[in-house]
Amino acid sequence: MIQAMTLTAPESAEKTTADTSEGTGNVLSVRNVTVGFGSKIILQDLDLDVRRGEVLGFVGGSGTGKSVLMRTILGLNRKRSGSISVFGHDLSTASVTERKAIERRWGVLFQQGALFSSLSVKQNIQVPMREHLKLSAQLMDELATLKLELVGLPQDAADKLPSELSGGMVKRASLARALALDPDLVFLDEPTSGLDPIGAAAFDSLIANLSSTLGLTVYMVTHDLDSLHSICDRIAVLGKKRVLAIGTLDDMMKNDDPWIQAYFRGQRALRRV
Repeated sequence: MIQAMTLTAPESAEKTTADTSEGTGNVLSVRNVTVGFGSKIILQDLDLDVRRGEVLGFVGGSGTGKSVLMRTILGLNRKRSGSISVFGHDLSTASVTERKAIERRWGVLFQQGALFSSLSVKQNIQVPMREHLKLSAQLMDELATLKLELVGLPQDAADKLPSELSGGMVKRASLARALALDPDLVFLDEPTSGLDPIGAAAFDSLIANLSSTLGLTVYMVTHDLDSLHSICDRIAVLGKKRVLAIGTLDDMMKNDDPWIQAYFRGQRALRRV
């Protein structure tokens, strides 16, 4: 089944020589990006690199622009200046064909899941397949079944509507849709928000296992200290309209910025030490 999808999708023809710039180890590079709405500047001259194969946790205070940056990278917000390169392609200058090829190599899990309420779980998973691939209905059903298994959902969830799922199942169904096209890069916006501690820990383990087994690069916006401790290779901290610091958890613990100190060495954080 996997082979059939690979043969059907003309991936090799769409990957251009720009992919060779990934040899630097960065799947995503943001340079001098400024984003604003009206007279309000949210991000200014922001730089960020995401390395191939890492789980990067992206944190910051409420309202600092974490989701704004992710949506800007995805093309859902317009930047005022700067450049964003994904898989070696500058998104501002990429052709329509290049842009489509790039988008096929990433998957997105939005904070509330963003599943289509009128579609079944299986149909939601198949939305990217219908948009980007030319597959038979039978093959799409088989692939949707594989994605359900991959994220740990029972097969009887396939024909349920999102309203019939628990919060944890919605997250997993949304992740299955994000993985529909076998992406190289996955964006996760607050993936454990709204989950109980057991469900959040299970979802963290799922992300870690998928990253390891599939070789995924994960860009994860989160407030969850447990996620940062358990699965993130590096952490980027957003504040003052830019990335204040980026590094390992040990680097964050040693950083003398007051907000970073309060976040990683405050009372809530110390309970995890």
